[in-house]
Amino acid sequence: MTFRYFLPTYLLVYVTVAFVWRSYVVWKKTRTNPVVFKRSDNAHDFIGRVFTLLFAVVVVVVLVHSFLPGAYQYLLPIPWLERSWISWTGVILLIASLVWLVLAQVQMGESWRIGIDSERKTQLVQAGVFNISRNPIFLGMMVTLLGLFLVIPNALTLLTFVLGVVVINIQVRLEEEYLKAMHGDDYIGYTRRVRRWM
Repeated sequence: MTFRYFLPTYLLVYVTVAFVWRSYVVWKKTRTNPVVFKRSDNAHDFIGRVFTLLFAVVVVVVLVHSFLPGAYQYLLPIPWLERSWISWTGVILLIASLVWLVLAQVQMGESWRIGIDSERKTQLVQAGVFNISRNPIFLGMMVTLLGLFLVIPNALTLLTFVLGVVVINIQVRLEEEYLKAMHGDDYIGYTRRVRRWM
């Protein structure tokens, strides 16, 4: 089962709902651009560029898989993982991660950002899914990458998943330092009640 049309459709919906629409909603309410990665050479902005690169790789892999099946072999597929039940597990993870991610973004409200907004103090959100995980959006992103790998297991989706997990873990730790400095004891108390992931 190739999921030829599912993956590009999913990717389009994912980007539109989770990033474009959510960015517009936050901008409309606050007149603040929620995308706060810049072009400096610091660790935070470097991570932003790595995220962009990983996303570009995902787009290329999905497009090659869906529309250039003859070229897909060059992405080094992993045949022993190409099983129907594994692919369907990946599809379930992709759908569940999108629903989870959107729910977390809605509950984050006007505090939602792409990157660390060091210029504006945002509310420390602790309710809803943030009472289960301190980083539900990043958790959802990692599950998305795992789901993609299971649907189309190849060298690039594996590399994207592994690098994505590493980069997300670095970004989370940068954000934790920022939140600790911004919210002090409130954030420290939050970290004692709620796990980093789940």
